[in-house]
Amino acid sequence: MARVRVHNFTISLDGYGAGPLQTREDPLGVGGEALHEWFIPTRAFQRINGKTGGTTGFDDDIAARFGEGVGAWIMGRNMFGPIRGPWPDDGWRGWWGKNPPYHGPVFVLTHHGRPPIEMEGGTVFHFVTGGIREALERATAAAEGKDVQIGGGVATIRQGLEARLIDELHVAIAPMLLGSGEHLLHGLDLTALGYECTTHVPTAAATHVVLTRRR
Repeated sequence: MARVRVHNFTISLDGYGAGPLQTREDPLGVGGEALHEWFIPTRAFQRINGKTGGTTGFDDDIAARFGEGVGAWIMGRNMFGPIRGPWPDDGWRGWWGKNPPYHGPVFVLTHHGRPPIEMEGGTVFHFVTGGIREALERATAAAEGKDVQIGGGVATIRQGLEARLIDELHVAIAPMLLGSGEHLLHGLDLTALGYECTTHVPTAAATHVVLTRRR
């Protein structure tokens, strides 16, 4: 059965998925880039970026599940780029260069519509102004029976959790503190929303937790 998943989303020990003062130069906020120090060395990350080598072990095993069985993606506008308000032009096409790692349809939540953007490698960014449920309906149809993966950021994942739309959430907890920024779980009663911890694996670089929604 197709699922809605979040995978490889990293938070700090104090629960922040992005640091403060996000800018084009610091897309994850001050200190936020360090969240992914568990992920970047892995063989899976290197392969996603067209390189060879990298570390193996459980960090790599779970990182390699990125995109596995996924037919479509959802992300928030802040994850797509640093521009706020109406789009000034069509110049911004994402952080990932000409060939993003998605290789399929990606539905971007925004209050300001724009035409779809076709990229190399099969990625097509669609801009959805009707909210996360509309995005999920369109993504589910586009996925053609495969899973839908929500890439982030924090606000988009929180919307999905609050609406009980996410079936499985993999969080990597990095051994660092950010102090402030965007908190992933503050104020959410995950037990009441039907979630339980089904995986808990610590490594030297991170602690991996999977939360699964009871059906």
